[in-house]
Amino acid sequence: MSSFRRLPFGDHWASTTASVVGMALLFVAVGMAMATLVAAVDGRDVIALATATAVTGLIGLVLFHVAKPDSQDQAAVFSAVGTTWLVASLLGALPYLLAGTFAVAGRPWAIVLADSLFESISGFSCTGSTVFGGHNPIESQGPGILMYRQLTQWAGGMGIVVLVVMVLPSLRSSGLGLIDAEAPGMGVDRLAPRISTTAIWFWGIYAGFTVLVAVGLFGAGMGPFDAVAHALSTASTGGFSTKDASIGHWDSLSIEAVLIVAMLLGGANFTLHSRMLRRRRIGHHHDPEFRGYLAMIAMGTLLVTLLLVDDGMGLGRSLRSAIFNVVTLGTSSGFGNATGEGSAGDFTSWSSGPQMVLLLFLVFGGCTGSTAGGVKVMRLRVGLSHAYRTLRSFRRPRAILLVRQGRNTVPEHLVERIAGFMVVYGLLVVGGTMVVAALGTDLITAAGGVIGSLGNMGPALGDAGPTASFADAYSTPARMALAVLMLIGRLEIFPMLLMLVAPYRAVDGATRGMRIRLRRGRHR
Repeated sequence: MSSFRRLPFGDHWASTTASVVGMALLFVAVGMAMATLVAAVDGRDVIALATATAVTGLIGLVLFHVAKPDSQDQAAVFSAVGTTWLVASLLGALPYLLAGTFAVAGRPWAIVLADSLFESISGFSCTGSTVFGGHNPIESQGPGILMYRQLTQWAGGMGIVVLVVMVLPSLRSSGLGLIDAEAPGMGVDRLAPRISTTAIWFWGIYAGFTVLVAVGLFGAGMGPFDAVAHALSTASTGGFSTKDASIGHWDSLSIEAVLIVAMLLGGANFTLHSRMLRRRRIGHHHDPEFRGYLAMIAMGTLLVTLLLVDDGMGLGRSLRSAIFNVVTLGTSSGFGNATGEGSAGDFTSWSSGPQMVLLLFLVFGGCTGSTAGGVKVMRLRVGLSHAYRTLRSFRRPRAILLVRQGRNTVPEHLVERIAGFMVVYGLLVVGGTMVVAALGTDLITAAGGVIGSLGNMGPALGDAGPTASFADAYSTPARMALAVLMLIGRLEIFPMLLMLVAPYRAVDGATRGMRIRLRRGRHR
């Protein structure tokens, strides 16, 4: 520590961001170590995973040892969360790079690096888009890399930042802000007097849910490894699979049924699950967002089924294809049940009618406080209520009209924030589509990829459907643009903007004295 005593910040580096990043990297290193143990079964990729574990763990240990939380304002909180996700995604690419996972077919090093970063960001953001495909099948990878890939989604689902809050009591009051920033939406309820206890509740439910899904999948016919792997990505609504054909590989109605139930629960607010366990009674139906969420899924399934039947598909196959794809997109899980290109489950081969219905679910996603991505059902409900209120105000301009959800009144500042979010979201979709299209992608595939990336959905429309590889559908620069949108979608728009404020303040503070001295020198 003597070297740090000579530095301006004293014995420790006072930085909330560095402290949170350090602890988060330690958790990422634990996941890499677990994948290393799995790799030892057949001996493939052991050295690569062990090296990545050592590098990530060392960086995390150094940061955790020398840094301590300081500022607890909102900008610092969002900066900590955003930087954590970025650094975790960057170092998370190490196993792929060291194992040569994407170094196939004589691909240039720059493309190998880009693919490794894309797969890592897609994992930690729980998007589920992949660059594996016919040129590099998922089944060709060793169990260590496959398990590491699933663990990135599991860590990103509930959030490694929530893990940090569990074990870093020095964060104190900023803890809830970190949880709220990591799982943004309408806000995270305090489930216990201590923030760390709230985080423990969330992760306990999350881990227990994962175990239940694994048991269910094993009972439905999956092997032990695949059951655990898919439970990790189901609980996180991530969508990574150990098979190129995803769930379509098994073509099993029982497996799909288990996943449908699990995805619906994963897309629901985890606060509701927590209250159910604490009070020992089911209260989900009292929540207006949850009711709206189930209603949207039900109506979407019915509509897609009818449209597919009208297009000539059998009723049984139509219902099966409709409910699985509506649920997987409506919860941003991103699994596919297509048994091959052009099969009943391949929604890119459907007519435009059912595809447009699925597009709505690509946008809106699941509930707030869940592992799902997308705009969220609550925002949709508040936005529609606000639009209706605006129409009523033309007839009653002097009336005080409130936006309500159930029996509760939505605060005006929250209504304004949601309205602003919708505008910025629309601008990002339009702007992102223009950028990706300009990088060599047709308009439908570009729009589908942008919407899917912002919503952390996984598969998209056009050439990026459930049976496609993003390496084939998009150029390397386009994939990097989509990777940025994945991070924005995971942490949401306003938090990503706010995370830039803290570094700006730090740089501004560090250079302020220099600017003052320069101005004084000129006056002399």
